[in-house]
Amino acid sequence: MINEQIRDKEVRVIGENNEQLGIMSAKEALKLAEEAELDLVKIAPTAQPPVCRIVDYGKFKYEQLRKEKDAKKKQKTIEIKEIRLSPNIDTNDLNTKTNAARKFLTKGDRVKVTLRFRGREMAHMNNSKHILDDLAESLADIAIVEKAPKVEGRSMTMFLAQKK
Repeated sequence: MINEQIRDKEVRVIGENNEQLGIMSAKEALKLAEEAELDLVKIAPTAQPPVCRIVDYGKFKYEQLRKEKDAKKKQKTIEIKEIRLSPNIDTNDLNTKTNAARKFLTKGDRVKVTLRFRGREMAHMNNSKHILDDLAESLADIAIVEKAPKVEGRSMTMFLAQKK
């Protein structure tokens, strides 16, 4: 809220040089802002009494946008990459998948390893758990098992995360 939109009886006012001007009525604060040819902006509406600042509104808005952009730049999003395996995977193919997982983990992403079962493979689910264990063991130097292998429908999944 700015200028005439502020309808509170009393507000705490901060001057243009960040000095405390004290608690006064909204009309007095607006008069001070108009004398300085600036705007009265409510910056903390939930405080008791609400806090208003005397600033140039356009400049204030611009600085807020800049702060939000900077905060977004510094934010790191962690993606979940998925690697799919089958129970009858060969060792060379498993090594290739392991290298892909290693690449994802070094970038800082989490890896979801899925072992998919089709048809008669469903009968031998327990015998295939060693594939996920081997993959986790080969990545033990850079990764930890975040969620142990778990059967979900026609697949067995395990989550790996980078060691800290």
